[in-house]
Amino acid sequence: MSGRFAAPSLVVVKVGSSSLRDADGHLDREQVRALASQVASLRAEGVQVVVVSSGAVAAGMGRLGLAQRPTDTPTLQAAAAAGQGALIHAYQQVLDEHGLTGAQLLLSQDDFVIRRRYLNARTSLRRLIELGAVPIINENDAIATEELTYGDNDHLAALVASMLGAQLLVLLSDVEGMLDRPPSQPGATLIRVVEDPDSVDLERIGGIGSAVGSGGMRTKIGAAQVAVRSGMHVVIADARRPDVVLEAVHGVDVGTWFVAREGRMEARRLWIAFALRVRGHIRVDAGAVKALRGGSASLLGVGVSGCDGDFSAGDAVEIVGPDGRVVARGLVAYDAADVARLAGLATEAAVATLGAGFGREVVHRDDLAIID
Repeated sequence: MSGRFAAPSLVVVKVGSSSLRDADGHLDREQVRALASQVASLRAEGVQVVVVSSGAVAAGMGRLGLAQRPTDTPTLQAAAAAGQGALIHAYQQVLDEHGLTGAQLLLSQDDFVIRRRYLNARTSLRRLIELGAVPIINENDAIATEELTYGDNDHLAALVASMLGAQLLVLLSDVEGMLDRPPSQPGATLIRVVEDPDSVDLERIGGIGSAVGSGGMRTKIGAAQVAVRSGMHVVIADARRPDVVLEAVHGVDVGTWFVAREGRMEARRLWIAFALRVRGHIRVDAGAVKALRGGSASLLGVGVSGCDGDFSAGDAVEIVGPDGRVVARGLVAYDAADVARLAGLATEAAVATLGAGFGREVVHRDDLAIID
């Protein structure tokens, strides 16, 4: 037993763009060296490590002479393409010194929500670990669109950790951990332990990311919500603290520790709840909220009071109760116009009024993830 939790056998470490870029806008190779050396030390102890590394865009910015992170997708993609090789080469140079092999994987959201691709990605990662390689993962930024703004790899790291059944997720940041207010405000204090990330006041802590990265403390809290539901611990800590990864893995009181929950959310519901981007909202009445929270009901038209957004059948939507709070996320069976037509109609009435094609559930219970 380490100080905070049982010693993990598999750890996922995520490092963001702002932690891998030097003052001149180039990839900070010394920082990469420090991180890779800690990974090698953990491997020598028998701990398997997967690295989720941002930094391709930041590395490409330096190589292309860009002073600020681009805001348009084509330039972001170009920077990622220019920087990806430099990033993985920097890691491999250090791993070579320790007789280790880095293995680059570029993933996207679809690798988690399309089951065939999920299984392929998981199989590849597991085999790489069995062969002794150190997987180094990034989002596929060179061809991505929305992924370039999807939490600076924080959610990706949490989903990878859940996919592999890791016991610990370490999220490295440019601050010492989660503070009780934005770090720019006087008197900001480190919160050392969080029992429930859902209870964190996001408005109070602020943290929308740096000029280099697209994430921030809020996305790290979101990643922690995913991870603790997968039964793992999470530590958010300062990437530039000496030996920070070793300290976090060894249970030293460093950064902010999010305590793992007992039990584990079923993988597919985890994808629905946290991997998919929400395309709209369906408003429901109190009766529907009660039925959904019961855990075995689908969402029917009779419980729907309205909807917002331009979503299509198969998209992810949030289901919102009368008080405005999110009850669940799910994959909707109709487009927005048809959901509006179904609102308030019992199934029999919907079929009689609109036709046989409207006899399905609005969201089937197998496609629902209840939000605590």
